[in-house]
Amino acid sequence: METLSTNRSHGGVQGVYKHQSSETGTEMTFSVFVPDHAEGAKLPVLWYLSGLTCTHANVTEKGEFRAACVEHGVIFVAPDTSPRGDDVPDDEGYDFGKGAGFYVDATQEPWAKHFRMRSYIEKELPALIAEQFPADMARQGITGHSMGGHGALTIALRNPERFRSVSAFSPIVSPLACPWGDKALTGYIGPDRAAWREYDACALIEDGARVPDLLVDQGTGDGFLADQLKTYLLSDVCEKAGQPAAIRMQEGYDHSYYFISTFMAEHVAWHAKRLK
Repeated sequence: METLSTNRSHGGVQGVYKHQSSETGTEMTFSVFVPDHAEGAKLPVLWYLSGLTCTHANVTEKGEFRAACVEHGVIFVAPDTSPRGDDVPDDEGYDFGKGAGFYVDATQEPWAKHFRMRSYIEKELPALIAEQFPADMARQGITGHSMGGHGALTIALRNPERFRSVSAFSPIVSPLACPWGDKALTGYIGPDRAAWREYDACALIEDGARVPDLLVDQGTGDGFLADQLKTYLLSDVCEKAGQPAAIRMQEGYDHSYYFISTFMAEHVAWHAKRLK
């Protein structure tokens, strides 16, 4: 692991790091914020998965999470959204290829070699975090935005023994039912829609997956709400399945980091309560 930068902030250290990933076959960059803590202490970890076109830098620079993480003693980890490099295939659209890994393990060529973000987030990066940082890996939560909200929900639903808490901002709740998901999963996974269900939060809940509870914030002024995000699908499936969920429609907020940063401290506190 190579340290790219460290900065003192809010009573902690914000670092940016890179390493050679065996899962993606590329260098991967990520950020970690570690609050000040007693020597030898281990802190709970909150993962944040970013959305389409983003890198680790978007939330690191605009997420406004550090003060809340210091208050509650939580490490904040922000990975990249996809593999990158000259040898990594790409697409002309913003919603596929680099910057749009969708947190899946691709099975279709030419994507299968490098686009293994599911295994990277579920296996490889957690092992590195446990080795290099004062992280209590028995206390992990996960959140994310948009495509990253999709990632957070599906990863938590598939791994309830690993993640004690899950939340999301403006998540893609059902890739099976939106254009972004249709393009991404057709390209990465192939045309068999049954194989997509493990990457669809609504389908996972329909198929029996559960988490203790979940928190979702969605802005009513989000231009992607009607066609891509379809928050009502998650509300409906949680109600039918008896899955506890606080799904909050926030009046007038859009899809941007102005929205995310407004509610970030609440999400950090919500996770911290469950990670004690």
